[in-house]
Amino acid sequence: MSNWNNFNDAESPAFSLIPKGTLAKVRMTLKPGGYNDPSQGWLHGWATRGDTGSIYLSAEFVVLEGKYARHKLWSKIGLSSVKGTSTWGQMGRSFIKGALNSAFGLHPDDESATAQAGRCIESFGDLDGLVFVGKVDWEKDLQNEDRAVIKIPIMPDHPQYKELMGAATSASVARAAHRAQVPAHIAHTAQPPAAAQSVAGRPAWAQ
Repeated sequence: MSNWNNFNDAESPAFSLIPKGTLAKVRMTLKPGGYNDPSQGWLHGWATRGDTGSIYLSAEFVVLEGKYARHKLWSKIGLSSVKGTSTWGQMGRSFIKGALNSAFGLHPDDESATAQAGRCIESFGDLDGLVFVGKVDWEKDLQNEDRAVIKIPIMPDHPQYKELMGAATSASVARAAHRAQVPAHIAHTAQPPAAAQSVAGRPAWAQ
């Protein structure tokens, strides 16, 4: 009997989580959820409205290098809580700020005009395809099983940042932004992943 008729001697599927505390260079991709709120500036359908009424960005993170390359993790970036409190939204804003700092090599205490421009976005589409260094954590899913997530971006002042991110990454973004005379985040997202290109309403520079 061939191997494709009898699977008794096949290896059992193995599944292991990326260990807590692992630092990894990741690419973030947003899954459009179709929710808009013009009063908040949430346009082009990037946000998702959950069953409970909470609003968030549905993010996928792909590990780009190292032992866990090509592994995927998923997290929700909070925008608005159904409870009406600002805590979840502030956590989401903090995560995005950290991801931008990490992606563009901006020290968290840098308040220069260049750094402030790098922390501004035109739309959530600017975050689609963002590459930065993140720290892996675990949380429980709906089945009460552990799953690996990215909750904390790693800043440029971390001792392992340059090793993981690559010294040329932030420099190349800065050079491209200088040549184009546009903020660094615009230069970074000039050629977004194909998934992002299909979303209607993206500004001309993001096509």
